[in-house]
Amino acid sequence: MPQRKTVDDLFVHMLSDIYSAEKQLTHALAKLSRAASDLTLSEAFKTHLEETQGQVERLDQVVESANIRLKRMKCVAMEGLIEEGQELIDEIEKGPVLDAGLVAAAQKVEHYEIAAYGSLCAIGRQLGFTEAMKLLKETLEEEKATDLKLTQFAERAGNAKAKQ
Repeated sequence: MPQRKTVDDLFVHMLSDIYSAEKQLTHALAKLSRAASDLTLSEAFKTHLEETQGQVERLDQVVESANIRLKRMKCVAMEGLIEEGQELIDEIEKGPVLDAGLVAAAQKVEHYEIAAYGSLCAIGRQLGFTEAMKLLKETLEEEKATDLKLTQFAERAGNAKAKQ
């Protein structure tokens, strides 16, 4: 395992990790969309898929602007979060209960991403990556907005229907 001796090394590692996470998520969001029974939720997952694809492109811009090279790695945290979502799909009948579970699983992903992008912004600022910082901050704000939408869905419809 490569050592992370400097803050620069840590930044590259964290950026490589979130890049892997976003790529994995692009595959998972289509599954979540198909598994959701609520049309609004299904469409929200499709919309987030498009947004995530844009975030991957933005990460490519970060790499270019900071003049760094990503490491080839797999984000094991995202792998685990996606696996949790798949377990729900496998174990719960399609309907409101599964939808509530999918919202919860998606929020876990969003919280992971918020933490990752928040840390990247803080370290990027220390390293003086001004352009990269703007791009990372933009993604951080998108992740927060998605989390808020999921919370609103859960409070408005998903969890109420699941109780019935």
